[in-house]
Amino acid sequence: MTTPLSFAVLGPVRAWRGRSELDLGTRQQRLVLAFLLARAGGAVSIAELVDLLWESDPPPSAVNVVHRHVGMLRRRFEPGLPTRAAGSVLIRDGGEYRLLIEEDALDLLRFRRLVARAGGSSGEPAVALYREALALWRDRCASGVRSGPRAHPEFLAVDGEWFAAVRAATDAALRAGCVHAVLPAIRLAAEHEPLDEALQARLLLALAADGRRAEALAAYADIEHRLAGELGIRPGADLRAARDSLLDHDAAADGSGSWRGAGRALTAAPPLGAEAGSWPPAGAPPTGPGPPAQLPADHPYFSGRRDLVAAAEELLAGDRPATALVIDGMPGVGKTTLAVHLAHHLASRYPDGQLHADLRGFDSGDSVMTPAEALRGFLWSLGVAPAAIPAEPHAQAGLYRSILAERRMLILLDNCRDWDQVRHLLPGAGGSLVIATSRRRITGTAGPAGAHPLHLDLLTDAEARELLTRWLGDVTAADPAAVDEIVTRCGRLPLALALVATRAVGRPALSLPAVAGELAGADGRLAGFGDAHADLEASFSWSYRALTPGAARLFRLLPLHRAGELSTEAAAALAGLPPRTARGLLAELAAHLLVEPGDGRWRMHDLLRAYAAELGEEHDDAAERDAAVERIHDHHEVVPAPVTPDAAPVGTASGTVLSTGRRG
Repeated sequence: MTTPLSFAVLGPVRAWRGRSELDLGTRQQRLVLAFLLARAGGAVSIAELVDLLWESDPPPSAVNVVHRHVGMLRRRFEPGLPTRAAGSVLIRDGGEYRLLIEEDALDLLRFRRLVARAGGSSGEPAVALYREALALWRDRCASGVRSGPRAHPEFLAVDGEWFAAVRAATDAALRAGCVHAVLPAIRLAAEHEPLDEALQARLLLALAADGRRAEALAAYADIEHRLAGELGIRPGADLRAARDSLLDHDAAADGSGSWRGAGRALTAAPPLGAEAGSWPPAGAPPTGPGPPAQLPADHPYFSGRRDLVAAAEELLAGDRPATALVIDGMPGVGKTTLAVHLAHHLASRYPDGQLHADLRGFDSGDSVMTPAEALRGFLWSLGVAPAAIPAEPHAQAGLYRSILAERRMLILLDNCRDWDQVRHLLPGAGGSLVIATSRRRITGTAGPAGAHPLHLDLLTDAEARELLTRWLGDVTAADPAAVDEIVTRCGRLPLALALVATRAVGRPALSLPAVAGELAGADGRLAGFGDAHADLEASFSWSYRALTPGAARLFRLLPLHRAGELSTEAAAALAGLPPRTARGLLAELAAHLLVEPGDGRWRMHDLLRAYAAELGEEHDDAAERDAAVERIHDHHEVVPAPVTPDAAPVGTASGTVLSTGRRG
C-alpha cells in the first residue's frame, strides 16, 4: 500500500509522505508546487507557471525549465517513477498541470470545508468550527517562496480568504459571547494587516468583550497614529464606532454587557467588587486564562536516558545552577524526545509556565524561524499586545528579558541551528531555564556561561531492548534472539528502533524473527526498513543538507573505503584534496555529528554510512567514484576487512571506525 501524501500551503509550502517530511528542492520547484496547491486541484497552464517564475523576459528555455521542475517534483512524490513517466499525483493534461489531491490531504481544502460548515452554523458550534479552520493558518500563503513586495494574485486571494474568515469568526464569537476563542486569530490578522480598518475595528471590539478595555484603547491610539503617519488619513466610521463603544462607560457598567455601536452582546463587566469604569486599571498588562503551557505531549514510550536526567538535575542543583541545557546528538538519536520528557519532568519547578518553539534550524533557508519571529510569538504568549511589541529585534529581546526577570519559566527551543538564532531567546536575570536541542554542537565560547551541553549518545543494549518492550509488549520476551538482532541492525538508534516497532505493530502477522530477517537480508541498505526507510532518510537529510558542498561530497565518498579505517591523509586522497582541507571537512562533519571523534579515531554510525553510500550512488557518477577508490589504492592505505563468521553485521552500534592517525 502506498504511503499517502499530504501538503500545506497556508504558510511555508510543505509536503509529507506519511509522517516523513519531503525535501521539495529548489525555491523555483517549491514555488511551482505552491501555485498548484493554491489552485487546490485546479488546472494550471504552462504559461501561468512561466509567468510565475519569470515576471518579465522569460528565457527561451522557460518551458523546458518548467517541465524539468515538474519532473523533479513528480519523482519526489513518487520516488520510483521513471524519468519521463506521467505519474499519478502531478499529472499533465495537454498544456496544463494538475495536482490530484484528496480534500483531507491539503490544509487549504480542509480550511475551506470548515469555514463553509461554520457559515452554515451559529452560536458556539460555529465559533468552534471557525477556530479549527483558523488554526490551520501558519503564515501568509506560500510565505517561504514569495519574494518582493508584490505577491502573486493567486496567493493574495488565499490570504484574503483567511482574513475574511477571521472577520466572520470574530462576528460570530461576539454574538455568541465567547470571543476569547478567536482572540489570538484576530490579533494575528490585525498584526499582519495593520492598516485594514475592518480588522482593526473587530480587534478593538474583541478586546473590549474580553475585558481588556485599556489594551483596546492603546491599540486604537496605535492604529490612529499609523493611519496618519503612513496614509495621511483619519480613522473611518467603523474604527470610530469601535472607539466610541470603548469610551461608553455607562454601557460597561449597567450590567447588560453591551457596548454601544457593537450591535451584539459583549462581556465587558468588571470583576465583582471593582468600581465601574475602573477595570482594567490603566497600564495593566493584558489578562489571560493563566500561565502559558505550550509543551508538546511527553512520549508515551519514553525509556532510558536516566543518566542524562540525573545530570540535568545535578546541573540545576549546584550553587550556580544552569540557565540553559543544550542537548545535541546525531540525527535520530532522540534529542527532541528527551528534551520534551525532561521539560515535563522539571515543569513543576517553573510555576509561571512553559514556552515552546520549533526554530526549524535545519529546514530550507526560507523556513528557518528568525529570532524576531520567535520573540513575537513569545511576547504575545506572555500577554503583550501586538501593537505594543517593538519592531526592532533588540528591543523585543529587551522586553522579553524584562518580563522573564520577574518570573520562573521553562522555555523549550527545539531544532536550533546556532547561538545567533538562540541568544535573543535566552532569559537574563531571574530563575528561568532554557532547554534547547540541536543537530550540531553549538555550545562553547559563543554561548553564555550558564549554558551546559548534554550530549546524547546511542542507547545502551539494555535501553534499546527496554524501548522495544515498551512499544511491543510481552511479545519481545518470546523471541530474545530476534530482539537482539533488531537492536544490532538498528545500531541502538532510537529512531530506527521506533520505526521497526511501528512497522511490527502495523503488521501483526509479521513476527519479530521475520522483521529481523528483513533487516539482515537488506545487506546494510536502509531498504531493510521497508516504507520506514524514507523516515530515516528524511531525518538524516536535515543534517546532510546543512553541510557545505565539500563536506557533503566527502560524506558521500567515505563509504567507498570499505576497510573502514583511514587517516586524514587517506581521506584527502579519497576526495583528491590537500590534507589540510580534508581535516577541515572532517571537522565539519564532526560538528554536525555525522562522524564522531574519539581515542584518535573517527566513528561513523553504520546507518549513516548506508545513507551516505546511497547518496553517493545517486549523486556521484561512476567515474568519480572509481577514481576515488583508485586514489585510495595509490595511497597504500587500504586495510582489508577480515571476513569471519563472527564479523559484526552492518548496523552494529559501534559504527564504522575511521582513524585519524597515519595508519590504524
